[in-house]
Amino acid sequence: MKRRNFLGYTAMMPVMGLFPSSLEPLLHKDPESAFASRLEPLHRLLETEGYYVWGTSPIYDAAGKVHVFYSRWKAEYGMGGWIHQSEIAHAVADQPEGPYTFQGVVFSPRGGKHWDATTCHNPHIKEVNGKYYLFYMGNHNKRTNTKRIGLATADALDGPWQRPDEPLLEAGEEGSWDDHCTTNPSFVQHPDGRCFLYYKSWNTYEYEHYTDPKIRGNRKYGLAIADQPEGPYRKYEGNPIINYADKGDNIQAEDGFVWYEEGKFRMLMRDMGIYNHQYGLYLTSEDGIHFSDPPEIAYYETDHYFSQPPKLGHLSKYGRFERPQILFKDDKPDYLFLASQGGEFMTSSTYLFKIKN
Repeated sequence: MKRRNFLGYTAMMPVMGLFPSSLEPLLHKDPESAFASRLEPLHRLLETEGYYVWGTSPIYDAAGKVHVFYSRWKAEYGMGGWIHQSEIAHAVADQPEGPYTFQGVVFSPRGGKHWDATTCHNPHIKEVNGKYYLFYMGNHNKRTNTKRIGLATADALDGPWQRPDEPLLEAGEEGSWDDHCTTNPSFVQHPDGRCFLYYKSWNTYEYEHYTDPKIRGNRKYGLAIADQPEGPYRKYEGNPIINYADKGDNIQAEDGFVWYEEGKFRMLMRDMGIYNHQYGLYLTSEDGIHFSDPPEIAYYETDHYFSQPPKLGHLSKYGRFERPQILFKDDKPDYLFLASQGGEFMTSSTYLFKIKN
């Protein structure tokens, strides 16, 4: 030990003995993942005047360009417009950092009696064997209880997209943990070829008989398995696979994003009470079913990386990141795309991190 460090340590020893409780927060550190140490903050993307942008799923094409599929809705509807006005848009850039050129709207609410009549949200793009799969969530009554995961397919990222007439994954039977909805899809192919689809849901009774109006119901994660990306999907009998309800205080997590790397399944989530409501969570699993608990920290609140103007009253999610999605290059994480309120127009947009090797 260097002399300066030794003297500093010995000088602290009497203080530590006298005031152990006051020093405990200084000595305690929440577990940071190796993933968190690899993140290099860059800047916002897809800031669009007159719109909220939320949840951006990226993918490289064969030429090395970056395509993004993202949710957006008109700013006049406020942040709550995601549940009843969202559409899925497509943009392209020569590099992940942008700038991005808007290509058009892929899906908008189509009205009538369609399962996605009133919103299209949570885009999640994947390529399997040269075909493109765009998972997303839709509803038909502008409420959460008809949220369902659907799957559109195409032979090219520019489309045309074959839009599904029926949802890909239905909610559970009345009274089950997932009887309210299916949403926030994350797809990964198991090394043995099976297709794993992770989804978020919760129980309707808990949702309607809530104790905290800001966190209605307890969000959990389930797994559905198929032999091919198109399905049909069979729900895993041991669901839910992510369940923090037993920790008390209505602790939960959402926005799961799963991938397979170096022999392990890895998951990013938004913290909803394990450490706070601002962090991202990082979990690992050997089999894609049993994930590490407690999770580590995947990333921190926005103030950890950059400064913003004071919070405005209409931005209730200000200061945190949501909807993590990763851009892969040669099957390795390359960039992290997150949603964050604020920006030039004080609505919301994408925020980009480089994932260092």
